[in-house]
Amino acid sequence: MSEPRQILVTSALPYANGSIHLGHMLEYIQTDMWVRFQKLRGNQCIYVCADDAHGSAIMLRAEKEGITPEQLIANVQAEHSGDFADFLVDFDNFHSTHSDENRELSGLIYGRLRDAGHIATRSVTQYFDPEKGMFLADRFIKGTCPKCAAEDQYGDNCEKCGATYAPTELKNPKSAISGATPVLRDSQHFFFKLPDFQAMLQQWTRSGALQDAVANKLAEWLDSGLQEWDISRDAPYFGFEIPGEPGKYFYVWLDAPIGYMASFKNLCARRPELDFDAFWNKDSKAELYHFIGKDIVNFHALFWPAMLEGAGLRKPTAVNVHGYLTVNGAKMSKSRGTFIKARTYLDHLQPEYLRYYYAAKLGRGVDDLDLNLEDFVQKVNSDLVGKVVNIASRCAGFIHKGNAGVMVAGDAAPELTEAFLAAAPSIAEAYEGRDFGRAMREIMALADRANAWIADKAPWSLAKQEGKQDEVQAICAQGINLFRQLVIFLKPVLPLLAADAEAFLNVAPLTWNDHQSRLENHQLNPFKALMSRIEPAKVEAMVAASKEDLLAAEAQAPAGNGELAKDPLSAEIEFDTFAAVDLRVALIVKAEAVPGADKLLQLTLDIGDERRNVFSGIKSAYPDPSKLEGRLTMMVANLKPRKMRFGMSEGMVMAAGPGGEEIYLLSPDSGAKPGQRIK
Repeated sequence: MSEPRQILVTSALPYANGSIHLGHMLEYIQTDMWVRFQKLRGNQCIYVCADDAHGSAIMLRAEKEGITPEQLIANVQAEHSGDFADFLVDFDNFHSTHSDENRELSGLIYGRLRDAGHIATRSVTQYFDPEKGMFLADRFIKGTCPKCAAEDQYGDNCEKCGATYAPTELKNPKSAISGATPVLRDSQHFFFKLPDFQAMLQQWTRSGALQDAVANKLAEWLDSGLQEWDISRDAPYFGFEIPGEPGKYFYVWLDAPIGYMASFKNLCARRPELDFDAFWNKDSKAELYHFIGKDIVNFHALFWPAMLEGAGLRKPTAVNVHGYLTVNGAKMSKSRGTFIKARTYLDHLQPEYLRYYYAAKLGRGVDDLDLNLEDFVQKVNSDLVGKVVNIASRCAGFIHKGNAGVMVAGDAAPELTEAFLAAAPSIAEAYEGRDFGRAMREIMALADRANAWIADKAPWSLAKQEGKQDEVQAICAQGINLFRQLVIFLKPVLPLLAADAEAFLNVAPLTWNDHQSRLENHQLNPFKALMSRIEPAKVEAMVAASKEDLLAAEAQAPAGNGELAKDPLSAEIEFDTFAAVDLRVALIVKAEAVPGADKLLQLTLDIGDERRNVFSGIKSAYPDPSKLEGRLTMMVANLKPRKMRFGMSEGMVMAAGPGGEEIYLLSPDSGAKPGQRIK
């Protein structure tokens, strides 16, 4: 028998600036299934991850919430950890990139790269926000597209025409942070000399470490020649200061992948049997696998292996890349309720439903995976409840009633026993190759055979006949043994079902090799329902809870101008409709009259993570709109944007009063922060 393998596995680090959604879960669930399979086979398989906790976005969000970045990332890490745990994603360690281990390792790797001549410095000209006192990343600059003249476009690409450009090409640039007009300034930046590793990367990307489609895509970069990579950012920035370079910080993507190493090192300090160097030194015999989405391939398959090579460390055994998640054949949508957060799903449905559906749809490639909600209900109910659990529920009662819960010895269907044994290597091969869909198809084909055999033998009919009790017991014992085999094969995907089945079977936690044995003359525990069917109404409720785009009540004033209805009691709405209204605290950043409009003010509102433009019919009460600036108010944040003659209105502020000069903007209590939800 071969020696157990030493395997270290990572998933991409979730950013500590938002909630986990089902698109994220696609990656963590498939990684967890692969890790559980390896552990089930007896291999030493360590699964580590961490929150990606650095960058300007973290700093700015913490500032808006009135807390420190450290408080923000601690809050988000607690939320992320809860979501992962409840989806049965079993990390050996879930750490943070803002850690002593990561600071130490980032400094070590940078120092080795610098000493080996792989770091360059030169002056860079970029936009600077004079009000905020910081250089602006491309995503924090907005303006008019230089190609199609579309307004409110980001500093590196136009969402309307698809053009890409340098931020300096943007017309009428504005800081998305303060609204100020940015100015160009020079600053010294530090660069990783990626071209030094061109030859190594050309060989490594074709070594089998990547799927062919990924290697082919990277060849386009390699064939056109690699560029040096900017790895520094200027203060203010939340991250690690570059050793010996005051005011200069490592770019978040420099220390993020090093976070894999840091999380493992943190684990090693608590588990003495783990040797950090044995996994990371250049001649390591351990295996290292990264699971990532296709949007971050360049960081993991070009920059990261080059950094490791330059620092004298081992490179990944493989980088396993997956596609995006779509829902009902389209991009996830807040308006359709298909942008579903992990917690919203868990509030309505069991985690193993989704784990199984992802497994059934996942192949080795990088194609996108579609979560079709109707198919989701049908497939889970048919496969898990109608096929797998059905075997146990059909057979257990007869064993308890007819033989006090003791399974008799003997093999009532040797051909089925042999078929299940013969299928195991192929199923294991599919798991190993991350072809989960193939594994599920082969497992369900076995379940179909078992169910067909039981249906043919019909123990429920035999139980009514004199002298057939021994045959009934033999059939049902065989059924339970076949069920046990299926549970073993499905355990990486359905750990809760497996644990409940083990309790019913009255056995220790099952391992992969247990599929080679049978239960005979064995006492079962009482059978309890192992899994219930998905109720379509629960899926509908989940979608409804995810919607952020609601039809405005008919009582709303015309033209979306923000006034309340003259007689709001004349248009009743259901409570669920009202409860779905997303009321937010909003800071009025700018207020001005609208030329050519008698009643409208144009308001620029800060709601925490973005700014909104809203037209409101309150001019008669606020003849000097500038007095509104700096004031907190309340707005409906999920009202569908409405095109008006003067522009797009992206919400509605809340006001009350009979009209004219007697219109009063509603304000929250003191201490409220922009972006807070009003319950």
